Formats: sequence, C-alpha cells, structure tokens
Amino acid sequence: MTAPELLERPERRIDGDAKTTGAAAYAADLDLPGALQAAFVRSPYPRARIVSLDVERARSLAGVRAVLTGADVRGQRLGRRLQDWPVLCWDQVLFVGDRVAAVAADTREIAEEAVRLIAVDYEELTALLDMDAALAADAPVLHPDAATYRFLEGRGARPPVPHPNHQGHVIESHGDVDAAFARAARVFEHEFTTPRIHQAALEPHAAVVWLEGDRVRVVSTNKAPFNLRDQMAATLGLAKERIVVDNGTIGGDFGGKGLSTDEFVLYHLAKATGRPVRAVTRYADELATTNPRHASRIRLRTGVDGDGRIIAHESRALFDGGAYAAGKPTARLLVEGGIATLEGYRVPAARHEAATVYTNQVPGGHMRAPGQPQNVFASESHLDLIARELGIAPLELRRRNVAATGDMTTSGEPWHGPDLRALLGRAAAEIDAGTPRPAGRGIGFALGVRHVGRGSTTISLRLEGDGTIEARTGVGDQGGGQHTLIQRIVAAALGIDPATVRVRRLSTDGPQDPGIGGSRVTPVHGGAALAAAKALKDKLGSRPVADAARALKDGQAIEASATFDATAADHGACAHAVEAAVDVETGTVRILRAVLVVDVGQVINPVGLRGQLEGGFVYGLGMALSEDLALEDGRVRAANLGDYKLLTIADVPPLRIVHLSDDRGVGPYGARSAGELVNPGVPAAVANAVHDASGARIHTLPITAERVWRALRGT
Repeated sequence: MTAPELLERPERRIDGDAKTTGAAAYAADLDLPGALQAAFVRSPYPRARIVSLDVERARSLAGVRAVLTGADVRGQRLGRRLQDWPVLCWDQVLFVGDRVAAVAADTREIAEEAVRLIAVDYEELTALLDMDAALAADAPVLHPDAATYRFLEGRGARPPVPHPNHQGHVIESHGDVDAAFARAARVFEHEFTTPRIHQAALEPHAAVVWLEGDRVRVVSTNKAPFNLRDQMAATLGLAKERIVVDNGTIGGDFGGKGLSTDEFVLYHLAKATGRPVRAVTRYADELATTNPRHASRIRLRTGVDGDGRIIAHESRALFDGGAYAAGKPTARLLVEGGIATLEGYRVPAARHEAATVYTNQVPGGHMRAPGQPQNVFASESHLDLIARELGIAPLELRRRNVAATGDMTTSGEPWHGPDLRALLGRAAAEIDAGTPRPAGRGIGFALGVRHVGRGSTTISLRLEGDGTIEARTGVGDQGGGQHTLIQRIVAAALGIDPATVRVRRLSTDGPQDPGIGGSRVTPVHGGAALAAAKALKDKLGSRPVADAARALKDGQAIEASATFDATAADHGACAHAVEAAVDVETGTVRILRAVLVVDVGQVINPVGLRGQLEGGFVYGLGMALSEDLALEDGRVRAANLGDYKLLTIADVPPLRIVHLSDDRGVGPYGARSAGELVNPGVPAAVANAVHDASGARIHTLPITAERVWRALRGT
C-alpha cells in the first residue's frame, strides 16, 4: 500500500500544547474534595517474620482516618499474572520495602508521622540475596504457599518449575544440538552479567481511588487500565464491571507502569473512610520498591564450522526476579526477550534454558524491551570474542551468520524482517570502518532485532457536522505519540487535515484495549485506526468528508468502528556502530560518535520516531556506562536519580541515524515498531568498541573506568 504524502511531513504532537503549557493533568494532579493522603510502613529487612504490630498510637493521632495492617487484608495478593505479592504483608516480609501497614490521613505529613508511630516487631530470617543461594538444594523456600496463589490465565494453571524458588523456567530447542556440537570445528563458551536498572520515568507512580455508589473509581499511572481492572477484580473479589480505571496523562513509562501496587491498598482505605484516598510515590521508594529490569547471568556456548558459520548454540540465562513475580504479565513468568540468544542470526540447532529466580531483593518487572538488553549484550559480545579468536573481523563474522528471509533463526522460526546484511554494511560505511584509527580508539558493532507487537483493539470514529472527526480509543499516551499516530493515520486515510481529527481516550467503560507495551501500538492501534477510517470512508461513499459533514442535520453524526487483530510475524532491526576512546592509564571510556542504521518500515510520526531512536540510544548508553541499581544487604543504595547516575545530554556523543526501509512491515502502510528497537544493542556495541580500542573485554555491565582498568591489568 502506497503511503499518503501526509506521512512524510513532520507532525505536530496532539498533546504538545497541553504538556508544554502545564495544562496536562497527571494522576498526581487530581485533587478531589475531601481526598485523604496515604503512607505506608515498609520493612527494613530483606526477609523476616512479622511477630507483632502496635498501631494504637498511630490511630490516635489527630487527622488519621484509617490504619490498616496485613490482618485486615489477609489472603489478598496482587500481580499481573501470578498473584504472589501481598497487598499488605501479614506473616512475613520478603524484601526491604515490603509493606506491612497503611495509613490514610488528612495530609501527607500526618500520614507519614503516623507511619513513624507504628511499632513492628520482626524476627529476622536468613535472606537469599543471590540466585545461587536461592537455587541451592537446601535453600529455604521463599513462597511455601505458592500452590495457593491465583494465576490469571484462562487456559490453565501456572507452568511447573524444577525448584520452588524458580518463578518461571523453560527449555526450548530445535535441531540435533548435541550432534551439531560434536561436528563443530571450534566451540566457544563465555559468561556475562548485568545489574538491575531502573526505568526512571520522570513521573513516579501515583493513584487515586474512591467509591461512587457501588462502583470503584480509579485514576492511575498504569499504562494498561483494563489489565489493572482485571487484577483488582481478582484480588479484591469484585466484579470487573464495578471497577472503572482511567489512566489520565502518563508522564513516562519505559515498562515500569505495567505493574501497580498502591491501588489495591487505596481501595481498602477508601472503603474504610468513605473518602477518596491518593498516593504519590516518593522517588526514594520508586527506586527501592517498584519493578526494575532484572539482573542477569547468561552463559553462552556456540559451535562453528571451519569458516566461522554457526552450526550449534546453547544458552543458560538466569534472571533475578526478586521477592515476587507479580510484575511479569506473561504466562511463563519469564522476561521473554531474554530467552532466545543470538536473535537475528542463522542458527540451525539451538537449545535455550532460561529461568527467573525468587530472591530477597526488589521485585523485577518489565523495562523497555524486557530481557533483550541482557540477551543482546551477552550475544553480541560473545560473537566479537569468537571472531577475534578465529582471526575474523567481527563485522565479517556477523555478515556470514545473519539470517536472511526464510532462514532458521535461534528461536527455531524462519526470519521475517529486514535485510540485516544491508543494515550492517551501511553502519560500517557510516562509521568509516575501513579507516585506520590511532592507538586507544576503536569501533564496535552490534545487531539488534525486535519483534513487531501483536494484539487486538477497537477504535471508533464519529464525523460531526462541523467537519471534525472524533477518534475514540482505550490506549493512553505515555509520551510515545500514540494519539498523534492515530490522528495521522485517520487523516491520511481520509485525505483531511490532521487538525480536524480529535483523539478521545476512554476509560475501562469503553471497548477492551491491551494498553501500551510489547511494541504493539503502531501495528495494533495503527491498524485499528486505518481499518476504522476505511469503514467510515465506505459509509461516505464517493463524498468527500467535508461534503458529508455539511449534509448532516443538527445533532446528526456518522459513526464507524473497527476491531483489528494484529497477528503476523515481523521484526524491526537496527545495526549499531560505536567509536570509543579508552585511556589505558585510567580506564576512562569516551564515546566519540555513534551510528544507528534502522529499518522500521514506513514512518508514521517522523519527529516522534527520531525522538524514540535518540531516546533509545541514550537509554542503552546509560545501561552501558553508568546505570546500576545496586543493592547492599538487600537495600537499594540510590535515594534519587542523581545517586543512580542517569546520563544527561552532556554525556551523549554525536549520533547519526540512517533509515533503510523496504516499507514491507505488517503495520499500517508497511510500518514496523520502533520504541524498543534501539536500546538493547547499545551496551554490546560499546563493549565491543572498548575491546577494539584497548584489548579490555568487559563481561559485566556497566563499563566503568574501574572495570576497564582492572581488565587491562588482568585483575
């Protein structure tokens, strides 16, 4: 399908005026009359038994309207798929920050003072602070009642696991792996580790809950309101129809706002007081108690033939899931992007084992391209090491092994996606790969691929007499330009000015919607917008939109809607090239420049795409160089984003972005997804550039000066 000319023009963001003038209303801005403020008592221990609680002094404090403990909500647990996280703990706590009591008071200051007055007696227990300890044969079982946990899956029960401290576990394979390894000319094995990192959205989690007759009203930062509604219904024992969730304006997400925990407690506080109750998470708690990217340890083993072509591969990936699996929405309770290492390559025989593990650390959740940054860092570093040991240029080894259309990939499925060799070739040309570099400087390559999202949603259109069209959708906009995408597709399909298309976001009173995430908005919501526009066009016949609108009488409108199911397999792809300089005396790394060569199919929002690609690069660069949500004895050390060491604009090198698009994507007009495409490959490209510049191979992120200095000295 030929894309309309409109899509080539830079867009004006539909939410731009409200956000730049401060008019946009976020969840924390909702100020309902009589609203109370919530605060929570949190565990100071990573694992302990709750012996007793004394809340009488808190209850007697002036301005306190309700105090709840685990005894008031015993048996209630929350979670996106496995409901294993207590709404309030009643018998034990499993990480530093676990909640044991909640207060609703007239002001936040009073609520926090009441929290300080609550006395909790704990019996400290041996904490499992690393995955090896948790998986030991004699390790204490962190969730002895796991068999009683609710599993929100319509097709069956929670998949079995080989160890009670596994959250999820899977082994996948294709081909005769053992026979392929036996005939390999060379076999290579390497291990890599990555730390926890935080999504660091500028807006922290926030929510307001109140009762309106027999209905429960929720305004939340959650990016998937229908899913939150269903989780609340299951946990609280309420009919779904009684709960209405609205997510307002979302101030950033990056995966972290798929999980909500406050709303469940706020319901009980609102019920106890008869008043609205709100909670806005402080950033110290945001860093310490929400759902960051999983720390990982990934071991890879690959066999190649005499020409360096991959003939066998196996991986074993462990992900530290922390105290609860509640943040994972998938049925296997895994970060699915971390399973199939060497994505994008031709792998005729492969075996992958992946597991998430319960520990007494902050619970892990989803973050931009869940599992893939860990996976790609390991895979692309592994390939570089293989190339250097074989005496083959790293770029050439990739060219020999990338998948072409129809090739068997590491997942056992044929490749559907862009020309990967072309992307790598252009990246090499843009970084001047053939030009000799002075000592202390080097270049690194990495390949990143990302599946195009799938799912189903409904969008409806209403043409009014003034010529405007209202597009109704259940998807929010967390800054990714989702509503602008819908606006532009509708306008392009109908041949009208985008300014005449208004996008109205509905609450869960509207049609079912999967929410933001999984790289799905462009193919799923974009597909629904295009289908709805075609349905409206069919109703108009040969009449232009303006003529049809003028013919309407007062109060009349023309409506059309479409439900779209995106099911086709497809990928976007990105070739990374990074040039780095390393000071061998200090280990200091400077990124001199970077190139991204991407295929995202037809571009819908040109300005938004640039922002996604630049933002994705900086996201990956932070993981490469500085970000580490470090814990000490189970306690997160960073209390704010300054301590956490987020990169700033001063840390970003010159960045060149090149589009090589065949416009054959499965999304509207041949589009593919982009938001989670770039960040996974950046850490590997940086590590490979550091190795090329200095000979220092870093197996553990982030790539700090200290680690480079030690690697150069073999310590």
